[in-house]
Amino acid sequence: MLGKLLQKLLKRDVHVPIAPGTRLHIGGTQPHPDWKILNVQAGPHVDYLGSCTDLSMFAEGSIAEIYASHVLEHLGYHLELPRALAEMRRVLVPGGMLRISVPDLDVLAALLLDPASTLQERFHVMRIAFGGQMDPHDFHRTGLNFGFLVDFLRKAGFEDMHRVETFGLFDDTSNLRFRDRLVSLNVQTRKPGTGKGTPVRE
Repeated sequence: MLGKLLQKLLKRDVHVPIAPGTRLHIGGTQPHPDWKILNVQAGPHVDYLGSCTDLSMFAEGSIAEIYASHVLEHLGYHLELPRALAEMRRVLVPGGMLRISVPDLDVLAALLLDPASTLQERFHVMRIAFGGQMDPHDFHRTGLNFGFLVDFLRKAGFEDMHRVETFGLFDDTSNLRFRDRLVSLNVQTRKPGTGKGTPVRE
């Protein structure tokens, strides 16, 4: 009897207290007064320890904005990536903004095939594509270009997907350049609100 009661209590949704207007930086390490950090690895500035594939600690519609730079490529494209995007959509307020940066597969492919690239430069490009592999979390499992990412976002129920040059929020991998080329694909999208949806813009 006691065991069944404990199981029921564990299954109850227990959400962390969130102030209105909270902005969530997934995978972040840099402190910022306007953002709370969620990371799979503990750190001095990490506010919440957990994975973007399970945001159950946050109530539905409790987050005003989400930022994730070079996070989604670490997820498997069959289950983990769709699950993470579904969770992000769930916790965002209606009309809430999602800002995503990932290595741009099209740019990396062009750099890899460029006859002017040296062997060392090609190796560096390969590391950007597959991860630095310095720890168990530093491996990439998915390659994304604008078309692939838009398709995943659309299936997750997001709208108004468009590419931007920079977010202007953090000095991080979203600004990563190689041979004067931006190798990060930076995309803004939002959870539908009460208004009419807007089209994809590249």
